[in-house]
Amino acid sequence: MPKLRRGWALVRVRLAGICNTDVEILRGYHAFRGTPGHEFVGEVVEVRGVSGPLKKKWLGRRVSGEINVSCSACGFRPVCDFCRRGLKTHCARRTVVGIVAHDGAFAEYLALPIENLHVIPDSVGDEQAVFVEPLAAACEILEQVDAEQFREAAVLGDGKLAQLIALVLRTAVPRVVMYGKHEEKLALARRGGIKTKIVRGDASDLRRVKESYGLLVEATGSPSGFALAQHMTEARGTLVLKSTFHGAAPIETWPIVVKELTVVGSRCGPFAKVIALLRSGKVDPTPLITRMFALKDAAKAIRFAQEPGVMKVLLKS
Repeated sequence: MPKLRRGWALVRVRLAGICNTDVEILRGYHAFRGTPGHEFVGEVVEVRGVSGPLKKKWLGRRVSGEINVSCSACGFRPVCDFCRRGLKTHCARRTVVGIVAHDGAFAEYLALPIENLHVIPDSVGDEQAVFVEPLAAACEILEQVDAEQFREAAVLGDGKLAQLIALVLRTAVPRVVMYGKHEEKLALARRGGIKTKIVRGDASDLRRVKESYGLLVEATGSPSGFALAQHMTEARGTLVLKSTFHGAAPIETWPIVVKELTVVGSRCGPFAKVIALLRSGKVDPTPLITRMFALKDAAKAIRFAQEPGVMKVLLKS
């Protein structure tokens, strides 16, 4: 069982999602050792070192949890400059659930500070709530970029994160176009009101794709996607980078300079905003679920998650 610090909660995991970052971790990303998994919905079963009323407030509640654990939550004093500035997701001494020095959600239980937890309302089911963390990463784009100034935007990639990004952008931008190389995945996007165009996913796309956009999000998960993203972002446009992968990516920087692009790195985002979107029904991620496995079959589930055409795979405790 995970050990609890003061102000931390023990969460019994109900559902956990497998994402591409988990697969990259198994290939060596971040040299992680421990239990992976960072997308989850669970139930609070214990809280340590808090007042009676606060403990009562949390016990039995369904929750999702922010994955960056700040130095203040770990008891470090003084806190780092990032935490002092309110940028806890960039804490200099942070751990990250299932990614950096913190056991994750592919288990019966995990431990998190209560400051990281967000209550899931009764109207949001477990199969929606398990998407809160990746949807928050998608919503971070709306925090970083004034998306409503654009009449259209493009998402490069058709995988799980790209699909969620397109759904979130669609709440702020009238026309969203997804570029991908898998027709079955593009068909899934069209069900959510997203326009789609097929690409080959190789260097020939630089000659074939003629469209350009003022706002483009790169979410291919592939180093080759960055070159196409630069090509498709119009002069003085904004290019948002979402892909993380193991290893170096060869890039040319001249398009950034010549076209005077704004390049935005984008990672974790606002949980409260996502939960409000789920409650409103404006975003429904559940069509992305391909299959659910029991936790004891996690190895089989992770292998299945890497098969062609598979979208979101869930583990049920």
